[in-house]
Amino acid sequence: GGAACSRKQIEELTTFGPGYEAKGLVSLALLGEGVLDSLTQEEIRSPVAKYFTPEQAREMARLAGANRGDMFLMVADKPSLANKALDGLRREIGQRLELADPNVLHFVLIYDFPMFEWNDEDERWYSVTHPFTQPRPEEAHLLESDPGAVHSRSYDLVCNGWELGGGSIRIHRREMQEQVFRILGIGPEEAQRRFGHMLEAFEYGAPPHGGFATGIDRTVALLAQQDDIREVMAFPKTKSATDPLTGAPGEVTAEQLAELHIAVTDTEEATS
Repeated sequence: GGAACSRKQIEELTTFGPGYEAKGLVSLALLGEGVLDSLTQEEIRSPVAKYFTPEQAREMARLAGANRGDMFLMVADKPSLANKALDGLRREIGQRLELADPNVLHFVLIYDFPMFEWNDEDERWYSVTHPFTQPRPEEAHLLESDPGAVHSRSYDLVCNGWELGGGSIRIHRREMQEQVFRILGIGPEEAQRRFGHMLEAFEYGAPPHGGFATGIDRTVALLAQQDDIREVMAFPKTKSATDPLTGAPGEVTAEQLAELHIAVTDTEEATS
């Protein structure tokens, strides 16, 4: 039924996607009546209608299970960015059209996360979760040759779009941890300086270990049908990180700074 949306409603939705870092979002509505096979070019309403033939629009509708009176919302970008934008868009539409029953809890356990993600700007790999997550054993041999194909032994519990908790199986062997550090651009000296205590502990036979933790505040907010976790916190901070109860953050004395070996120096602003 999206084809019945007004131009204003469509514009509101098409400006929603870029807020999720996508480059743009366009709509395509299938108008008219009758069977889909009789769809004409004039019955395709979209700012990019000239780029689609009726045959292409019909095939899109077949793949999506759509029909006349429906509307597509499309994002053209890298899969990671497109998925992020469309996820937010689906939830936004679900709220606007009241498609989701707030009294029904749908749980899903997500696992098999990618171990690494490539950053085009830095031209390097980053951990999707954190650098201490163990790779799937059957894919560990790909760490050096194809890091992007390796999945981690991590998992998240999600309910109605809220991430309630997560965890992972951790690395417990020094050679594997150092291998992951190398992929992330952390050399031996830096690894020893930052994580030497952990690497040394692995040499004494650290057992396989892992865990899972949930966020109590998120769980309570979900059960209480609150959109903001601060509504269920006893002493929440504001969005600017201030504490209305105590007035924090406040000024500190020179003695307190000296005790912590912190020096505050004034800098001159650069002149243009």
